[in-house]
Amino acid sequence: MVINNDLLEQRKKVSEHRPKFKRQESWRYKRLAVTWRKPKGVDNKMRKQVSGVPPLVKIGYRGPRISRGLHPSGYVDILVHNVKDLMLLDNTKDAARIARTVGNKKRLEIISKAESMGIKLINGKKSESDSSKSSAVKKESKSSAVKKDKK
Repeated sequence: MVINNDLLEQRKKVSEHRPKFKRQESWRYKRLAVTWRKPKGVDNKMRKQVSGVPPLVKIGYRGPRISRGLHPSGYVDILVHNVKDLMLLDNTKDAARIARTVGNKKRLEIISKAESMGIKLINGKKSESDSSKSSAVKKESKSSAVKKDKK
């Protein structure tokens, strides 16, 4: 389900006219990555904005303020570390992203609470299957360790 479709359309419309910014002379030398770096040379044509060279990154190319920070689904992406953080979210416009440092036990609590509150989770896969996989892996490693001991 996509919400804020008009905001996403605005953002897409602006980004279509935004040029692909590339690093100076990255097309000339293989050792230079295409990723953007600001030109700083004294006689640099790109820094001087001479006609015929790629454009510089400028504030005017920025997208609309109201659509910044939106997830492609249209929800506002908010990082969640515990169940208490979920209470601050509005399920009509906010989506929760569980922080990567959250452990499995707390992750399961967050997932169940979000489901009961009707909050969309961006990375909230059912970790119960993951925990059963990890326990299966532990059992396999224990059984292989026992087999090695017998040999």
